[in-house]
Amino acid sequence: MFKFAAFLFTFVTIAGLVAGNGADSATPTLPNPSADTTLATTKSEQSVVVAGGCFWGIQAVFQHVKGVISATSGYAGGNSKSAEYELVSTGETGHAESVKIVYDPSQITYGQLLRVFFSVAHDPTQLNRQGPDEGSQYRSAIFYGNDEQRRIAEGYIAQLDKAKIFPRPIVTQVAPLKGFYAAEAYHQNYAANHPSNPYIVYNDAPKVAHLRQQFPELYTGQ
Repeated sequence: MFKFAAFLFTFVTIAGLVAGNGADSATPTLPNPSADTTLATTKSEQSVVVAGGCFWGIQAVFQHVKGVISATSGYAGGNSKSAEYELVSTGETGHAESVKIVYDPSQITYGQLLRVFFSVAHDPTQLNRQGPDEGSQYRSAIFYGNDEQRRIAEGYIAQLDKAKIFPRPIVTQVAPLKGFYAAEAYHQNYAANHPSNPYIVYNDAPKVAHLRQQFPELYTGQ
C-alpha cells in the first residue's frame, strides 16, 4: 500500500491511532538492556540499520537523538537491483523500508538506540505493518552488522518479552545486514521538509514528540 493511499485510512481512523508506533503516553518506559555496550572513551562512528514501518518516521526520530551523526532512509533485506521505491512498495522484493543510523559510541550506546527504537519509533508487536501501512516492506527488523549487535538485540527482545512490557509478543526480525541501499533523494529528510503533510502530522510528528517526552536526556532539537 502506498503511503498516500494509506493516509486516507489514517485520516478516517485517526481517533483510534497514535502515530502507529505503540508508544503513546500509556506505554511504560522501557528498561535499559541488561546486556549492552559501554560508552567508548574516544569519539568514532558506528552504524546500525533498523526497520519499523515508513522510513520517514524512523529517520525523523533518530535525527533528534543525542549522539546520532546521521540517519538515512533506505532499503535493506533484498538485493540492489530491487532497491527502488516503486518495486519495494509491491512487498515482493524482500526489502524493508529501513534507516541507517550512524552514531558516536562515546555519546550513546547501541542498546540505548534500541531502547528508543522499541519505545517511540514504532510498535514492535505489529507483524508486517505499522499503523496504516501494510506489507512485509513495513516489517519490524534489526539488521545487525556483527555478533555483538545480534547478541544485544536478541537479548533485549527476550528481556522485554519476559517482562511482558507489551501486551503482545515482539515480532521484530533480527537478521544479518546483507546490504543497505539509500532511498531516493525525495525520501530523505521527508518529515523535516514536509512538516505540514497530513501523513507526517498524524503518523510521524507524534513519534518525535514522544521521544522528547520519554527521553529528554537523549532528545536534541537539532
